[in-house]
Amino acid sequence: VFTDPVLMCGPIIAEILSVPSVYFLRGLPCGMDFKAAQCPSPPSYVPRLFLNHSDSMTFAQRVRNMLLYMLEFVYCKPIYAPFEELAYEIFQRKVTAADLLSRGSVWLMRSDFVFEFPRPVMPNMFFIGGIHCDQKK
Repeated sequence: VFTDPVLMCGPIIAEILSVPSVYFLRGLPCGMDFKAAQCPSPPSYVPRLFLNHSDSMTFAQRVRNMLLYMLEFVYCKPIYAPFEELAYEIFQRKVTAADLLSRGSVWLMRSDFVFEFPRPVMPNMFFIGGIHCDQKK
């Protein structure tokens, strides 16, 4: 199943059909894409979204980054709760969003490693960042 996993319908269908899934995405809220792929993402090193920090943060930036990381547990639960309830109704067992996403075979990330901050990625994650660029006139 070739899908954008933001709405989680593709991963649920892939799980029902027991087929591999290929994810084509820019990113998921709360860093769920890197959590599901089991990428190391320590808050002292990897800046959180919307903070606009680089990978070399000051102590105050690291503290702010850690506070936002801890808040993700609060404001991310309502985002994925409806999909977890749907998966529970279908599979009749407790399934988290990270469990569904972790079964992705290939992750095609629509970002560019050059423009993003350096971060560890898994071998099945590929950056395909130049696909939205127009040819220079």
